[in-house]
Amino acid sequence: MKYFEPHVHMISRTTDDYERMAAAGIIGVVEPAFWQGQPRTSAGTFIDYFDALIGWERFRASQFGIRHYCTIGLNPKEANNIAMAEEVIKILPRYLAKDGVVAVGEVGYDDISNAEERFFAEQLQLAKAFELPVLVHTPHRDKVKGTERTLALIKEIGLNPEMVVVDHLNEITIDLVIDTGCWKGHSVYPETKMSEARMIELLKRYGTDKMIVNSAADWGVSDPLKVPKVGQAMLAAGYDTTEVEKVLFENPINFFAQSGRIAIADVTRPLIDQTQLHEDNSALRGQSPIIEAEAEQTS
Repeated sequence: MKYFEPHVHMISRTTDDYERMAAAGIIGVVEPAFWQGQPRTSAGTFIDYFDALIGWERFRASQFGIRHYCTIGLNPKEANNIAMAEEVIKILPRYLAKDGVVAVGEVGYDDISNAEERFFAEQLQLAKAFELPVLVHTPHRDKVKGTERTLALIKEIGLNPEMVVVDHLNEITIDLVIDTGCWKGHSVYPETKMSEARMIELLKRYGTDKMIVNSAADWGVSDPLKVPKVGQAMLAAGYDTTEVEKVLFENPINFFAQSGRIAIADVTRPLIDQTQLHEDNSALRGQSPIIEAEAEQTS
């Protein structure tokens, strides 16, 4: 089985996670720009962070056999610092034009404040201008209200719903999205959000079209292997391998393919060459480098 992880914050994970993910069949990831756990204090820290997403993390993933893509945006949790948010919005266009950036995101609501709505709307407009898909974060609190306002704002901006994945859905909010044309994203966590069993029930009820599954793994209690674990749960529930790969490989890639910067044919496991450097830095710490030949990759 091969898997694609469409929402994982690898900058907060270790190289051990990359190795375990590759061993479990994950050959590609999308890393959305995210809140880092404490407030940033200047727009310059966003520049360093965005540079890491398009540079170091792409390199680090390749060193362990995984293709890395990212989304760029101002997270809603940081949109309430209005002065800084205004500076970040000015920075975004230079990154949205770069290869490997496959969507605007993650954007949306946290406290559902006026400031969050302002910068959410501005980033939806940027997505239209750059013809990029949008990854939308629905809030942990007041999730129904946040999802309803998200859908209303998408309609107000005039964004094609086919270009939007509404993420962190659950049994309560999925019905709000089901007939909108948006893609439906679900985050599977060890204890909170969705579980493998609950995800299977949603697939049985709503089918597999436009359904996307992710781990949303970050610096908190989370599990970057949740996508392959859902795959195993699908097989145990009677789905065949074609259906599993549709949900857990093809669907997310086809969504992000609307950017023109990724396609199913592109997402193959890269050859590992750990002698490579990124800006004179190695992902190793004295270990003997692994160098794969073509025959080793396909064997």
